[in-house]
Amino acid sequence: MKNQTIQTVSTISDFHKFRGLKPPEHPLISLVDYKLVKHFPEHDKIGWLQKYYSISLKKDVPGKFRYGQMEYDFDGGLMSFFAPNQILSIEYVAPDRTKRAPSGWILLIHPDFLWNTQLAKNIKQYDFFNYALTEALFLSEKEEKTVEGILKNIQQEYQSNIDKFSQDIIVSQVELLLNYAKRFYERQFITRKINNHALLGQLEEVLEQYFEQGNMADFGLPSVQFVADSLNVTPNYLSSSLKNISGLNTQQHIHEKLIEKAKEKLSTTQLTVSEIAYELGFEHPQSFSKLFKAKTNQSPLKFRESFS
Repeated sequence: MKNQTIQTVSTISDFHKFRGLKPPEHPLISLVDYKLVKHFPEHDKIGWLQKYYSISLKKDVPGKFRYGQMEYDFDGGLMSFFAPNQILSIEYVAPDRTKRAPSGWILLIHPDFLWNTQLAKNIKQYDFFNYALTEALFLSEKEEKTVEGILKNIQQEYQSNIDKFSQDIIVSQVELLLNYAKRFYERQFITRKINNHALLGQLEEVLEQYFEQGNMADFGLPSVQFVADSLNVTPNYLSSSLKNISGLNTQQHIHEKLIEKAKEKLSTTQLTVSEIAYELGFEHPQSFSKLFKAKTNQSPLKFRESFS
């Protein structure tokens, strides 16, 4: 998205105008039928910064959705989640008339709608709002029906006469939707362990290459952000995936590799503990010794003595 024009879409009314829809029935929440969304050629050349939450269930969309440098083909039914202040764009392709027409729903929720509710705080706990789109949520037919049922309940409530109970009822339905999504993601993580194990192998490769380059004295330890960028995923997604299959998050994996390299240097070289600490990117040898002892239950010198 480098050199791409970015348009800010601040309100739900702005989104409706942006996509050629009628004005929303409620200013802070809207369920959009994807069949009614219009695509304009000029929109395919820009990205947009949205100021609201969006939860989408889309099928057979002929195009590529871009989130940062990531992209995803809408080849099947899937859900995607975006929080405010994220930049999105779509590379739209004219639909093939021999195939099924695009369909689905987009739930738009302005943060002001959640104001003064518990969900306003809790919504940040749903990590999938930050997942890379390559790990959008795939649904079974039964799961799709569950999601669509909740979306219709939300729409029916805001289309009814608004009263003092309306916000609580809609917010509870949104929370129910998010909790189902959390359950479905857990199912997806379990059924995709092969992909996750491949990610673990890629992580090992990135860390091994970083440590072998010997530049750590200048650049320090690899950061979680660096590793995630190298693997083209978000930090939250990477840590969640690694935790699911290994019990360790990204930072812990970095530390494991660090201790492995430290043991190698302590047992095969005559470098002092301070020299090893600097080579491994530590500014202060004490920090290295403290971490080594925390991970191995012995000091670097004690470990070296065991090889004497």
